[in-house]
Amino acid sequence: MALETLAKLKARMAQVDDLNAAAAVLGWDQTTYMPPGGAPARGRQLATLSQLSHERFTAPEVGQWLGELADWAAGRPDDDDDACLVRVVARDHARMTRIPNELVGRLSAHTAASYAAWEVARPADDFATMRPHLETTVALAREVAEHFPHDHIADPLIDFADPGMTVVTVRTLFDALRPRLVELARAIAARPEPDTSCLRGTFDVAAQRAFGETVIRAFGFDFQRGRQDTTAHPFMTSFSIGDVRITTRFREDDVGDGLFSTLHEAGHAMYEQGVDPALEGSTLAGGASSGVHESQSRLWENVVGRSRGFWDHWYPELRATFPHALRAVEVDTFHRAINRVMPSLIRVDADEVTYNLHVMLRFDLELALLAGDLAVADLPGLWRERMTADLGVTPPDDRDGVLQDVHWFGGLVGGAFQGYTLGNVLSAQLFDAAVRAHPEIPGDIASGRYHVLRDWLTQNLYRHGRKYLPVDGVTRAVGAPMSIEPYMAYLQGKFGALYGL
Repeated sequence: MALETLAKLKARMAQVDDLNAAAAVLGWDQTTYMPPGGAPARGRQLATLSQLSHERFTAPEVGQWLGELADWAAGRPDDDDDACLVRVVARDHARMTRIPNELVGRLSAHTAASYAAWEVARPADDFATMRPHLETTVALAREVAEHFPHDHIADPLIDFADPGMTVVTVRTLFDALRPRLVELARAIAARPEPDTSCLRGTFDVAAQRAFGETVIRAFGFDFQRGRQDTTAHPFMTSFSIGDVRITTRFREDDVGDGLFSTLHEAGHAMYEQGVDPALEGSTLAGGASSGVHESQSRLWENVVGRSRGFWDHWYPELRATFPHALRAVEVDTFHRAINRVMPSLIRVDADEVTYNLHVMLRFDLELALLAGDLAVADLPGLWRERMTADLGVTPPDDRDGVLQDVHWFGGLVGGAFQGYTLGNVLSAQLFDAAVRAHPEIPGDIASGRYHVLRDWLTQNLYRHGRKYLPVDGVTRAVGAPMSIEPYMAYLQGKFGALYGL
């Protein structure tokens, strides 16, 4: 009986996965190739698919099947794929049945329309256009959250992205991390700045793209199961384990922007490509959480991609690709330039030391918006005040201020940003565990070899997909709960050496 019920559940989850994948294809198309005139219909199409998926997932028979399978799953080993599927679907089902289907449709249609408006409004520095969209987004986020028990209105939204985390746990992490980051940033600010002029010049976009794709092929990104395109705000999306796509953006006058976006998104994608094929078509075939996912983008972009060993191998090829710009620039100068610590206006361009201060600012503003302590109309002003106070730089406009991140304009307000700092913390902890298991990894990186690191990550993290809660998956991988200590040791060691601290 249990196996028959399990077969029904799997078949239903495969249908839900197909609907979600179809919506993801439409979302990818909207941000890459769709003509502007398609936006109204695209919002309707996405709303239809999201409602169909929600209906199929929350149907009464699914709850009945889960009830019949609960005792069976409880008696199975913790790592059994089918038992994990039942547990994860039960958790998701309990969450999704709280949200009315019509709300799902309204939310999907609104976020599609809001994203289309943001694509036009940001380049035009037009917050006035986005204000009503954002006010609706905040209201919808509150409406979603009110369907769940919570201590803070943002708790359910944070839990959607990073299961098990709450406002209290995130604030506790931030409170422990912030003073140590500020202390390190102040120590660095007292030292001479590195020369970064080598990063600016004329860098052919096609050559940038070819170089970046050569690197991520070496990392292990499989172009037979993925592709790269350009967009306004880089992202990764997965339609199946066999079709994982990344996007980036290039600037002809900046060699780093497109390259590090490519490395970042490839890290996300290799996680998805590394999921056990046996989990294909189920709710388990994805990342464990926003923070765990972000750990992989930050690991490959920063811990690997900004390391001296990495550039000892790749810099000769980069210099050969752009001889006019880099012929007279030594690898030491280039390495210092790409690791310069300097407060910046743009989060995605921020250095590793100040990056988390951007995240903490956004997290605080999200909480204030959701709690009703901050009106959307007052957001640009408070953004500028906090940027000045926290980072010492003041945005000259809203384009590089409150409009810079797509998250609030193409999704919900709440739960969008804490994952970036969680990912930074976990990136160092996972890399540290991999090197303890395989001390040859730093030498491999300096030789352009990545298979030992990638294989360790695949074995200990990627292949499991969503089988385990983030806290359990991380503990299984590294042998300890999440800790900021490996991350701070990484930052202090790296930037202490670069700045002679």
